[in-house]
Amino acid sequence: MTAASSPGERRAVPSLRVGYVPGVTLTKWRRTWAERFPRLSLEVAEVTEADALAAVEQERVDMCFVRSPVTADGPAGVRLHAIPLYEEVPVVVAPKDHPVSLFDAVTSADLSEENLIEGFATDDAVDLVAGGAGLLIVPQSVARSYSRRDLVHRPVTDAVGTRISLAWLQENPHEMIEEFIGIVRGRTPNSSRSARPAEVAATPAPGAPRSGGSAGQGGRPTGRRPAKRPGRPRGR
Repeated sequence: MTAASSPGERRAVPSLRVGYVPGVTLTKWRRTWAERFPRLSLEVAEVTEADALAAVEQERVDMCFVRSPVTADGPAGVRLHAIPLYEEVPVVVAPKDHPVSLFDAVTSADLSEENLIEGFATDDAVDLVAGGAGLLIVPQSVARSYSRRDLVHRPVTDAVGTRISLAWLQENPHEMIEEFIGIVRGRTPNSSRSARPAEVAATPAPGAPRSGGSAGQGGRPTGRRPAKRPGRPRGR
């Protein structure tokens, strides 16, 4: 238990470390954090989708934006809290001259004869798509992060979508976790759960929040049977 501060004394609080999978944009939340807690560093780091929950379990980050599915039992049975935030739209990534490019959206049946590349979105997987080796189904936010002139992406209307959640260890004692949750959920500074600046003094941030990790991981393909090539554009 943290010792109580004497009257007028300010306690130093360690920086909050937040991880995120590719496709998650933290700009708004980081800006709000800097406005409310200008002396408390918010360290952010991009983590691969496959490594997101392990980063929480191993306490490399205090919290992490992860992509579903997330269960209460994390890696090695570690107990997690997870707050679902928003759903993601699945899209198919294809070469710009592929018949998919002629449609506003496609279905799984339209793709039944296509070779769908398995696994997460990586630089290598995207290069395979550009080279004509197959198509890739990922969340729209991930496809946008790999925006290239030689590729297009289109929504897959009947594909199972993914969800972004914010996860952390149940036993993590960091007192600013609740503050970050409040920011993500849109709580105002006057909320009863908000920390009082006079009680919490943070170590001055050493500069801009750090960003690390490797980019290039994305949503998991849906595992459908690869699909027939779209014929003539519908409704055009």
